[in-house]
Amino acid sequence: MDPGHTEAAECELCEAAAFTERFHDDDLCWIAECESCSVPMVVWKVHDPDPPDAVRRTLHARLGEVVASRFVDEIWIDEQMRTIPHHYHAHARRRHGFPNQPLERRSRQADTSVDSTQETP
Repeated sequence: MDPGHTEAAECELCEAAAFTERFHDDDLCWIAECESCSVPMVVWKVHDPDPPDAVRRTLHARLGEVVASRFVDEIWIDEQMRTIPHHYHAHARRRHGFPNQPLERRSRQADTSVDSTQETP
């Protein structure tokens, strides 16, 4: 058995167990709250630490869309893969303040498209 296969079989990102809130899941990636630092992270579904540039841009865009729809903080994308260096993933970190602090969620009322301040006829 080749070492790459064993490594992927033991990879917790390949396993993709849903221990935390899952925000997005498609054929390319999944986005969830990081179990270690409680910020949103995108995980490429391929066991490889270095996606092609076009894939990387798409992963970052999907992470940005999730953050914009669910959180209020401005972010930067942290690609430092500290704990799991052999499987590409990136974290959405706060642009201002402590970067590992969980992002502030939008209120449910803010997520709705109905303006509750307008009177109904």
